Amino acid sequence: MHERERHRIILSAIQEKPVVTVQDIAELTEASEATIRRDIAALHVQGKLRRVRGGAEAVHPPQLGNLAARPFRVSESVNIDKKRAIARAAVDLCEEGDSVIINGGTTTFQMVHFMSARRLQVMTNSFAIAEHLVKHSKCNVSVPGGAIYRDQSLILSPFENDAIHNFYARRIFIGAQGINALGVMESDALVIQSEQKLVRQAEELIVMVDSSKFAKRSSLILCPLDKVSTIITDDRITDEAAAMVTDAGIKLIAVKPLASSEKANATSAA
Repeated sequence: MHERERHRIILSAIQEKPVVTVQDIAELTEASEATIRRDIAALHVQGKLRRVRGGAEAVHPPQLGNLAARPFRVSESVNIDKKRAIARAAVDLCEEGDSVIINGGTTTFQMVHFMSARRLQVMTNSFAIAEHLVKHSKCNVSVPGGAIYRDQSLILSPFENDAIHNFYARRIFIGAQGINALGVMESDALVIQSEQKLVRQAEELIVMVDSSKFAKRSSLILCPLDKVSTIITDDRITDEAAAMVTDAGIKLIAVKPLASSEKANATSAA
């Protein structure tokens, strides 16, 4: 990852919580801790953050938001090659004219790059997905009513009677914070409330997660595994995790990360 991109992620991450550790940023950027320390030192000299023991903090500490979910900009570049391969496989499941729901997230966002020539009926609670599809695709796009959460690029409504109830989809595509034998996990109650409303409007639930999500946990469960029809992940999934998925009667699609040329084509399509 280029230095400029790492700096962008670091500056976004410190808006998520008062102090972010070197280890946290190393995980987000897949860079070494030594590299992250140098980045923090450089940004400290530039006055863009404060270097603290073991990490960094914002010069102007952020106001805590209403969502526990990680900001969209922080997660967008993490495991990008895997996310794009997963997204392409997801779009391959769609047929011309299909009605689909796409939940907001950085993995589901990558679907837009492979939808530019498709004519689909799309409902999404992602401001970023909706904006991109309106500008760069032939899809018809609907969004639910509600407030826009800028950091997560989500449109969430606390009301039951909103536009979601008037949309029917063949499939819904969602990401997740983690997956285990208990089910699909998320980190925020408001996000779960929105996702559950969307899930009820679709015949099939497709979960899109990179293989690292099988080792992660969260405190909230969106739905049990028996509600999931398909999981799309990358080919680094462990045998144990794969067995858990197939034993639950879920179709498993494991894809190889996109090669550099394919990533370039996907980016140019955007």
